[in-house]
Amino acid sequence: MDVPKDQISTLLDHGLYTSAQFLACFLVSSSTVNAETSPHVKAENLVLLADALFREREFRRAIVKFKIASCHYSLNENRAALVEMEGIPNKARNLQMNLMMGKLYRNSRHTRSSIACYKECLRHCPYVIEAIMALAELGVASKDIISLFPQTPNRSGRPPFDHFDSSRWLHDAVLCFINTFDHLFFLCSVMLRPSVALFQMITKKITSSCLKGFKLCEPEVRSIDPYIVTYMDEYAMLLKIKSEHSKLHKLVHDLLNTDPTRPEAFVALSVLWERKDERGALSYAEKSIRIDERHIPGYIMKGNLFLSMNQPQAAVVAFRGAQELRPDLRSYQETEEPGVIRNSCLLPGLVHSYLALSKIKEALHAAREAMKAMPQSAKALKLVGDVHASNSGGREKAKKFYESALRLEPGYLGAASALAELHVIEGRNGDAVSLLERYLKDWADDSLHIKLAQVFAATNMLQDALSHYQAALRINPQNEAAKKGLERLEKQMKGVDPDAPEEDEENEVEDADGDQIETELL
Repeated sequence: MDVPKDQISTLLDHGLYTSAQFLACFLVSSSTVNAETSPHVKAENLVLLADALFREREFRRAIVKFKIASCHYSLNENRAALVEMEGIPNKARNLQMNLMMGKLYRNSRHTRSSIACYKECLRHCPYVIEAIMALAELGVASKDIISLFPQTPNRSGRPPFDHFDSSRWLHDAVLCFINTFDHLFFLCSVMLRPSVALFQMITKKITSSCLKGFKLCEPEVRSIDPYIVTYMDEYAMLLKIKSEHSKLHKLVHDLLNTDPTRPEAFVALSVLWERKDERGALSYAEKSIRIDERHIPGYIMKGNLFLSMNQPQAAVVAFRGAQELRPDLRSYQETEEPGVIRNSCLLPGLVHSYLALSKIKEALHAAREAMKAMPQSAKALKLVGDVHASNSGGREKAKKFYESALRLEPGYLGAASALAELHVIEGRNGDAVSLLERYLKDWADDSLHIKLAQVFAATNMLQDALSHYQAALRINPQNEAAKKGLERLEKQMKGVDPDAPEEDEENEVEDADGDQIETELL
C-alpha cells in the first residue's frame, strides 16, 4: 500500500495528529522494509513521523493550557491567563489561541504584541471580524489590514464566495469601520454585503446620520438574524436620541426575550428608563457592568447618567473606565447624532464632563488623546474645536478645527452645526444660515431644521423659524427639541416672555382630595 505523503500533511494541517501518526508509522515501516527506497525518501518519512509525534504531544499540552487560560479569562484574571498562553510555543498556537492572545495583550496594554497576534489571525483567515475591528481600533492603517487578505484564488481556481467579490467586500467593510468607528454600520456591512446597492447607500448615509443609515438596513439585519443582540444597546442609544420611544420599547422587549443575561439588554433597559427614573436607569447600567466588566456601552451609559444628574466628577470616572478599555471616540465625546444641537439633551462624554467641571486643560488633553487615537477622524477634530469654543479666546482656533473636520468629511453635520453656532455667537448670523442651508439641499435632517430655526429665532425672523420647526416635526414628530423650540417660539410670537414662569407654577396649591379623585378616574 502506497501512502501519499500529502495526505499525512493534510491530516497534520487539520490537527488530526493521531491519524497522521498511524499513517506516518506505516510509511516509515514500509520504507524500512523496502530495500529499494532511497535514503532521501526515508529521511522525509522520518521527518513526517517526527512532526506527527511532536505536534500530538505539543498540541495536547497547548490545548490544556488554552483551556486553563480560558477559565482565567472568564474570571477577568488576565495576568494569569497570559502566563498560561505565553507557555504555548508559537508553532503550536491555532487561530483561536492567537485571537485570545491578542485580547489578553490588549487588555494588558501591550499594544504591539496585541497587533502582532491579530495580524497572525488574519493571515490564517481573513474573515476573523473581531481581529479586523481590533486592529482598526488599535490604529492600524486600513491598507496594512487589507494587505493581510489573500489576493489569490483558492484551489478550485475560483475566488471564495464567487457570487460576489469577497476581497472587495472585506475592503469596503474595513474602510467603513476605520472611517467611522461605527459598530452598527460594520455589522450591517458584514451581514448585508450581498446587496451591494444597499451597502453603498449605507456607506453614503454614514456621513450624514448614523440612525438614518442603520434604520435603512435594520429590518434586513433582523430578518437575517431575528435574535441578534450584539451592538443593539448602541442602537437603543440612537433611538433615544431621535425620540423613537415606541421602537426603543420594542427593542428592549425583544432583547430581554432573546437573552436576559446579556449586558446589552441591561444597557438598553437603562436607556429606556432614563426618562422615567435616572436612579433606576443607573442601576441597570451598573448591572450591565457586573455581568461583563469589559462592556464599554455600560460605562458610557453610566457616565451619561451621572452627567445628566449633574455629577460630572462621577461621570469622568465612568468615561475614563470606558476609555481605558478601548480608546475609541465614544468615550471621549458626546454620543451624538451628527447635526443634533450640542446643548439639547444629548449624551456627553469625557471631554464635556471636564468642560462641565471647568477643567479646560484636562478637556483639551482628553480631546487631543482622541485625535491621536483616531488621526483621520473628523469627529476627533471637531472635539478639539469644542474645547477651544468653550472660551472666547479660543474661538478662532475652534473655527479652524471645525473647518478642518469639514474638509476631511464634507458631509459631517455635527461640525457644520458647531461652526454655525460659532458664527451666531460672533454675530455672523447670515454666515450661519447660508452654511446650514447649503447642507439642507443634500440632507433632509430634522436636527438641521432645528438649528436653522434657532438661528432665525435669534435674529427675530420668527416666521422662518416657525417653518423650520414645523419641517423638523414633519420629519420626526417625536423630536423633543423641536417640540420645546416650537412651544417657546409660539410664546415669542404672542409677545410673551418664554423664560417667564407659568401661571400654574406660581399658583400651585396642594389639593389632596382632587388628586385622589383624579387617581380614581385614571
